[in-house]
Amino acid sequence: MDSLLSKYIKIFFVVALYWFTSILMVFVNKALLSKINLEAPLFITWSQCVITVVLSILIKLANRTPFKTLNVIRKDICYKMLPVSILFTSMIATNNLCLKYVDVSFYYIGRSLTTVFNVIFSYILLKQLSSWKCISCCALIIFGFLLGVDQESLTETFSLAGTVFGILGSLSLSLYSIYMKKALPKVDQDVILLGYYLNFYSCCLFLPLMYFNEEFSEIYHYESLDKLWFWGALCVGGICGFAIGFVTVLQIKVTSPLTHNISGTAKACAQTVIATQWFNETKSFLWWSSNAIVLLGSALYTRVRQVEMEEKYKKQFLARQSV
Repeated sequence: MDSLLSKYIKIFFVVALYWFTSILMVFVNKALLSKINLEAPLFITWSQCVITVVLSILIKLANRTPFKTLNVIRKDICYKMLPVSILFTSMIATNNLCLKYVDVSFYYIGRSLTTVFNVIFSYILLKQLSSWKCISCCALIIFGFLLGVDQESLTETFSLAGTVFGILGSLSLSLYSIYMKKALPKVDQDVILLGYYLNFYSCCLFLPLMYFNEEFSEIYHYESLDKLWFWGALCVGGICGFAIGFVTVLQIKVTSPLTHNISGTAKACAQTVIATQWFNETKSFLWWSSNAIVLLGSALYTRVRQVEMEEKYKKQFLARQSV
């Protein structure tokens, strides 16, 4: 009983840590992207990648990782990691651009199509057919998304650009998730090492994007560039970005991928409620209904996938037993 109780306590604290870190990261990024009067969203995202790289190197050096492993200019590493890094760069850039233009309360709806894109790309890239139950859940999510966009468009804070970036963020996240699963075995399931490679290459990829977005001039003329609070805020954002990757893996490790999805869905609901209270926002009944529909569709999809996986494993087990 003591062992079981300690296990439950550990799970509780890990889930609580994930919720705290994830929600904090969203609010910190929103402040960085919208409240400091710096029109350079890609630079802010780039700085978070730089901090993640530095923290990853420090952790690896503390673990006495050979320098050869950290060498990012090796041809084999570039060949393996660069395609995934492009998707990773696209994902974090579009997610932050979405957050820049939309309210925190609408952020979940804006990026709610990830599950839908997962089903689409699983069929296109992996030739995996989804059941009609999964497709029905996706239809429910799409309906909730459209209703949410319709209701948000009635407010003064609606941003078409933010909504488009949210859709692109969902698309990028879906593709990244598929290719990340292929990339992890190439680094022996080492999440920190994978994060190091992806963030390093993203730092390089962001530089031309920042140039074409004319952000270097914006940064040079920024009035608070020499202020300690500005660099401190960037460091906090970078630490949060690094921490969310760590606690996400930790939550999956102590629970399961299914529990992680359920926790993420519940967290999104809590995040929306906190945002509306924090910013004193008043939303309509249909606006809240859109959130409930998306949450319901996501939860049902997770449950359907769990049942289908259990049935698949049972069939495989019975087939092996009969041999």
